[in-house]
Amino acid sequence: MKIKIRTVALSSLTIAVIYLGTESISIALAFGALIAGITFVTLRSKNLQNESALVAVWPEVIDHLMSGIQSGLSLTESLAGLSTRGPEILRPAFAQFRSSLYRHGDVSEAIKALKDHFHHHGSDQIFEALLISKALGGGELLAILRTLGDFLRQDLALRREIEVKHGWIKNSAHLSAVAPWILLLLLSTQPSTVIAYSTSTGAAILIAGLLMTAIAYLWMDRLGRLPSSPRIFTGTQHGGQ
Repeated sequence: MKIKIRTVALSSLTIAVIYLGTESISIALAFGALIAGITFVTLRSKNLQNESALVAVWPEVIDHLMSGIQSGLSLTESLAGLSTRGPEILRPAFAQFRSSLYRHGDVSEAIKALKDHFHHHGSDQIFEALLISKALGGGELLAILRTLGDFLRQDLALRREIEVKHGWIKNSAHLSAVAPWILLLLLSTQPSTVIAYSTSTGAAILIAGLLMTAIAYLWMDRLGRLPSSPRIFTGTQHGGQ
């Protein structure tokens, strides 16, 4: 909802400013649509960055769990302690886990609720290891967590390397998509340009330009998107169920 409100607000402001500068409603509407698309993509990218930040902290969660267990805390106490000692971004979820645990006392159900809350392949592996450890005994839990932590770190490092290499290509594509519109904005200071794009043919050219820009961006975004790892343990049952 916030994304929609910001998009509409910035788009309306852009239309008003461009219209005051050019006195061409067709050019103003075209730039309003362009800014709406840019705003939506930018805000969505911030949400994706928040998801990436969430994914990146799972190795740290493993470190906290191992530290707690090695210091003599139980698995339940180590998990509940993440509500105060864990990564800032995860504390609300683990605070809810602690409240749920105190309310009904079922550790397995509380861990499954955490797994459903985060719905990510990395967190699935951690919580499945904890559930298996609880069901079969925790003699190998530290070794499993250590191996899992190394695997997650390697996976994150590889993804970051790929994202860095793709980043400059995507930025170049963004600049290439916006460059014709920057040129149009500069040309709009000339009366002849305003007159040309105020006709039905000019409006059709602007619409075609918007469509081609959108198609080019979507295609570039699809080609540059990294595939997400599938969730494997979504249907696993424990505790003799």
